Amino acid sequence: MDLSSLPEKAQKAEQQTRRFFQTIKKNRFRELDDTIHALHEEVFDEIDCLECANCCRSLGPRLTDKDIERIASALRLKPQEVISRYLRIDEDNDYVFQSMPCPFLCSDNYCSIYENRPKACREYPHTDRKKFFQISSLTIRNAETCPAVFEILERLKKEFKTK
Repeated sequence: MDLSSLPEKAQKAEQQTRRFFQTIKKNRFRELDDTIHALHEEVFDEIDCLECANCCRSLGPRLTDKDIERIASALRLKPQEVISRYLRIDEDNDYVFQSMPCPFLCSDNYCSIYENRPKACREYPHTDRKKFFQISSLTIRNAETCPAVFEILERLKKEFKTK
């Protein structure tokens, strides 16, 4: 998928996707979880994140104290050094990277701290999460950044139409 057109495509589909989630009845939430988890596996078997890394280029994760400690340990730095070199406090009073793309994103789209990356990065794009319905709005926003999320949502709407 062309990343430059992804935000526009996602925005065009947003209203339809929001309506789709509004029509899901509570008694179908378990079915929604099962379906989206299966689609997550299916789509991520087809899409290679290393060809994209758009999330690492444009989305700044919130870093917890544990994240900072883990990164500091991996880099053999003190947590305060990680904070002063790489982080800033945002408008929500959370630690985030000073700038994007991520300072740990390499030119080949690999993450230089992959084994020690922040929790938010490990969990992104959240399409394999339990009680998925609770984060449907976040997922709709993530479709503007992640081609896999966009594809998962499009397939999800088609899947539920056929049931």
